[in-house]
Amino acid sequence: QLQLVESGGGLVQPGGSLRLSCAASRLTLYHNIGWFRQAPGKEREGVSCSSSIQGITSYADSVKGRFTISRDNAKNTVYLQMNSLKPDDTAVYYCAVRTVGSTCPVDDMNYWGKGTLVTVSS
Repeated sequence: QLQLVESGGGLVQPGGSLRLSCAASRLTLYHNIGWFRQAPGKEREGVSCSSSIQGITSYADSVKGRFTISRDNAKNTVYLQMNSLKPDDTAVYYCAVRTVGSTCPVDDMNYWGKGTLVTVSS
């Protein structure tokens, strides 16, 4: 079993920045790690993925150029740097791990954290 704990959420003004962290009980190069979010009344959506193929990352169009995913396997931690935040970024953010393949499909992740709330508001 793999445990994931997100942190770093909070209230931020539009245009501000936050860095989310996801601490894993264990992390290997073979894990695909994704950040997802779910806004009130909406379905959970993928935000970013760090593939098991080293160096490959992907982003939702809505966050490209503003968010950056990074991972430190030695520290068993994944980060999501979020800049130029917008009210539409308000959501509960989750990290998740997929132990097979090389992508992060929202409906096929193996382990999930409990989430951290990000609120973007003035």
